[in-house]
Amino acid sequence: MILLTDFLTRLALALLLGSVIGLERQWRQHLAGLRTNTLVCVGSALFVLLALKISSDASAPGRIAGQIITGIGFLGAGVIMKDGFSVHGLNTAATLWCSSAVGSLAGFGYWAEASIASGTIVLIHLVQRPIANLINKRPVHFENYITTYLFKVTCRVLQENEVRIIMIRNLNEESIEIRSIKSQSGREPGNIDILTEITASGKQNQSMERLVSLLSIEKNVIAVSWEITGHNSD
Repeated sequence: MILLTDFLTRLALALLLGSVIGLERQWRQHLAGLRTNTLVCVGSALFVLLALKISSDASAPGRIAGQIITGIGFLGAGVIMKDGFSVHGLNTAATLWCSSAVGSLAGFGYWAEASIASGTIVLIHLVQRPIANLINKRPVHFENYITTYLFKVTCRVLQENEVRIIMIRNLNEESIEIRSIKSQSGREPGNIDILTEITASGKQNQSMERLVSLLSIEKNVIAVSWEITGHNSD
């Protein structure tokens, strides 16, 4: 059975250490800032303290800690956003996960360990951020990337099949793959928009421009355009 004074002390420690982590995140204007990290840390401590308070089973707090990890996984998934092949929010989710670990340590009464863990998390963000930014500024070798393109052709409805055939023939390269082709009604009656998602090894802008040139001279092709929608490491 945990005493009220221990309960208050450990909860206060979780509040303090969660705030330390959250302040750095808030200063950087991340989605999960001061309040979120503090709440995660305090909440984790509360669950551990609850197990210590109500159960005489020595293994109960450990089981509660395991459930906290699962719960934080769902919370972390909520801050991860995918934009094409680019993923944002992984650092925020990882920070929330670490905050829950700090709160659990505080809840178990491991003051020194919780303080060290909190300081380590903040240190990682402060020290490794400029290192990561420096690495990201290096020249990128695009042959090591998968680039995603969205190719759009507006043509007359009767020209749709011919346009599809031209695209498939001219994109039949080892480094280029057609992921999907779909059609939708154009803005003007009798027109149709053909949207093609393409993935390619490296940057294949010249291939895209070559296809634009081929389609632009086709009869009843009204407009042709392409754009890069994302890329990721191969």
